[in-house]
Amino acid sequence: MDRVRVLIADDHSLFAEALEAILGTDPRFEIVALANDGRAAVDLAGAHRPDVVLMDISMPMLDGFAATKEVRELAPETSVLMLTGSNARGDVDKARKSGAAGYMTKDRIAGELIDAILEVASR
Repeated sequence: MDRVRVLIADDHSLFAEALEAILGTDPRFEIVALANDGRAAVDLAGAHRPDVVLMDISMPMLDGFAATKEVRELAPETSVLMLTGSNARGDVDKARKSGAAGYMTKDRIAGELIDAILEVASR
């Protein structure tokens, strides 16, 4: 597989920029765009056709669940990995129903993010 093309969708710009910095140091990844709301995530996914979208659940304009559903309809080849502060069972189920390939809480990102992205990108 070539480099994994990633779109980061999170309304907290410092968090999104930190993800961009982490992934930008790894030659296996290419950051194609940053979105700060769900509508922008859908539009940018359509324009860039990333391999993986890192999608926050709670965002303005369109929440992560609705944005994930639209991304999957628009670009079915794109996998979505939900990133959130919540580990509520209902959110996990809702993420799966919206078409997310994976779900990760933000407190686990440091040690597990890269492996999770590579896993969902290979689906």
